[in-house]
Amino acid sequence: MKLSLRRVLTLFAAILFVLVTGMTAAHAVTNFANAPQGAHYARGAAEPVCTLNGLTVTCTGTQIAGVGNTNATVELAVTSTFTGVCHNPGTNNKVVDPFTESETTTTSSELTSTKNGRLIVPAQSATGTSSEEFLADFSCPNPNWTPEVTGTAISYEYTLTFAGFTEPAIQIAG
Repeated sequence: MKLSLRRVLTLFAAILFVLVTGMTAAHAVTNFANAPQGAHYARGAAEPVCTLNGLTVTCTGTQIAGVGNTNATVELAVTSTFTGVCHNPGTNNKVVDPFTESETTTTSSELTSTKNGRLIVPAQSATGTSSEEFLADFSCPNPNWTPEVTGTAISYEYTLTFAGFTEPAIQIAG
């Protein structure tokens, strides 16, 4: 079985990406100034933690006390960014058009506070787009050209925003 240098380099880049993204820590910020006065994590609860496993991001649930009758929206957006090239299938299989495209999958839930002023935030999960799914919908500018994905990156943003506030009280990016 003969491997081309391009395939070896693509495989090496994919392995390196998995290693790098597996070691990247998410950046989390809780700012209860963007929440009803008195809001705080309930006893035994903590800031949500998000993890990336393959294309799926999962964030733990939490509970926030002291919110009164204020509801909130929790949102998790997973963005898959693809880089690649389009090949002209002529005799030289020439690279004719590089591309970078992104697709975002978003889940969102409206949360209602309980009568005791507690907001129960369930775990959130969203899955990004695979290279195969991307290529099924992607077309090069010339229909005779063939697309090839040479790199993929996954990023995400988790936010919890209280009704009546413009900025999130919890924001996690990774």
